[in-house]
Amino acid sequence: MKKPILLIMAAGMGSRFGGPKQIEPIDEHDHVILDFSVFDAIRAGFEKVVVIIKKEMEADFEERVGRRIRPHVKLEYAFQSLDKLPKGYEIPEGRVKPWGTAHAILCAKEHLDAPFAVLNADDFYGADAFQKIYDFLSAPHSESEYAMVGYRLGNTLSDYGSVARGVCEIGPDGRLVTLTERLKIEKRDGAAAFTEDDGETFTPLALDTLVSMNLFGLQQTVLDAFEKRFPPFLDENLPKNPLKCEYLLPRVLDAMMQEGKISIEVLATTARWHGVTNRPDLPLLKEAIRSMKDQGLYPDELWKEN
Repeated sequence: MKKPILLIMAAGMGSRFGGPKQIEPIDEHDHVILDFSVFDAIRAGFEKVVVIIKKEMEADFEERVGRRIRPHVKLEYAFQSLDKLPKGYEIPEGRVKPWGTAHAILCAKEHLDAPFAVLNADDFYGADAFQKIYDFLSAPHSESEYAMVGYRLGNTLSDYGSVARGVCEIGPDGRLVTLTERLKIEKRDGAAAFTEDDGETFTPLALDTLVSMNLFGLQQTVLDAFEKRFPPFLDENLPKNPLKCEYLLPRVLDAMMQEGKISIEVLATTARWHGVTNRPDLPLLKEAIRSMKDQGLYPDELWKEN
């Protein structure tokens, strides 16, 4: 059995953040969130990392991040681009938005010859999450058995605006029943609530509700499934929303799950999420990193002391 691979999605545009947040420094040594993700992944047991970026980001990404990581792990780049479409499809005129996270994974297909964990470059997941997903992927499982790290909602909220989260319904066997994307969840009166009508009404959510942060453990078979499902997605969505429709990982997995094609085991973690959904989140993230270093959870300079 081949060792699991870590796949990091870093080709997003960062529109709410206002720039390429994947390479925004979060400490005085110019580390970015991805540095900490790879550091935690190596400690968990991962030996190969594939980062999905845009081709035009390659030189900058290598200079800012890649050169630091290469001495410690096998690092490869995959490139997400708008023209990577099934035969017979063309880029809609005026389209600049990437095709989404499931498409990003397809763009990395040639690099993935083992079970793999996939996550966002701009989310800080915590060491416990990497260990849990690595242990799952390292154990024997069937081709249809996947996993997802579930976070307590209260550990994933931003103090500065709404966040999008996949709200989980979990069965008695610890497997996912439904994964419902809520695009606008925010703190309200010491609790949490989501809105689907631009704030006219809010529905409360318990702070201990488990949510997805797009950290999944997948088998190789998912690649063929994503490939087969992409043309029907385009056929349905291009006529309706040619400039902004996205082929999203959670939605595709949920559809496969509802069809009985796969099962997704939920690996609960008490780790606290940190991220930079909105630019005012950045100072809080820097404070959290400083605190974790002071507690001895990370060395001051990750790669110098590793």
